[in-house]
Amino acid sequence: MIINVCTVPGELAQYVYILKCCSNSMASYKMLVKDVIHKADILLEIVDARFPQETRNSHVEDDLIRMGKPFIIVLNKCDLVSKKSLDKAKSSLSTIAPTVFVSGKDKSGTTILRHKIMELAGINKLKGGDILVGCLGYPNVGKSSVINGVTGRHRAGTSSISGHTKGVQLVNAGSNIKFIDTPGVIPFDEHDECMQGLLGIKDATHLKDTLGVALKMVEILCSENKAALESLYNVTIEEQDAYEVIELIGQKSNFLKKKGEIDEMRVSWKIIDDWQKGILVV
Repeated sequence: MIINVCTVPGELAQYVYILKCCSNSMASYKMLVKDVIHKADILLEIVDARFPQETRNSHVEDDLIRMGKPFIIVLNKCDLVSKKSLDKAKSSLSTIAPTVFVSGKDKSGTTILRHKIMELAGINKLKGGDILVGCLGYPNVGKSSVINGVTGRHRAGTSSISGHTKGVQLVNAGSNIKFIDTPGVIPFDEHDECMQGLLGIKDATHLKDTLGVALKMVEILCSENKAALESLYNVTIEEQDAYEVIELIGQKSNFLKKKGEIDEMRVSWKIIDDWQKGILVV
């Protein structure tokens, strides 16, 4: 159950009220994050397993380390990433903080995450009362889905549409664990269509440079999991560049214009849609 302000006693009720007030603007976000970090006993930094470096926030991590706050890096959407890519990400991030793989889709890894939270709570001698777990992350990385996975039921509002979590929510997860679910923001350039497409913040119908986004997706897949492209579109990729792969897929899929030219728009839309639906795995 999502805890309303009126059901939370004393200082915690006042805290929820303050967070709801300051969650309405981008300028307030830094204050909100600092307050969440201050109030929380443990922090979860939710990142997209496909882009762990792009969707982590080193400034927040530095603040957590400086304040001595325990935190866990949660790589969500691990079902969309190959084992090779996951191992690479874990090798890089586990030196910064404990790292847990989670899939909000099939709930894998959520039990491990709960145990890790309890382990850190024990290490830091958090006795009595509730363990407040702050959740931070970019839009569409799946913060609410991770919370629902740990609680074992639909307690936090979730949506595939960016910005669904409008205000701060306190979510009772049982075992004296309460999550602080924060709204996502876009700290990177809001005009960066590439990241908006990769993270699914905008679908193909709302992207201006659909070809550019599709080219980036092809580049990533050719580097990390070329077999996924070859298998899905029944093509053989050798030394072609991203644009040539687009043409190859268009030809194989018979996405052609009247004069036999490749319909780059249709190919781009198809690749972006398959990527965002999780059909293409990195």
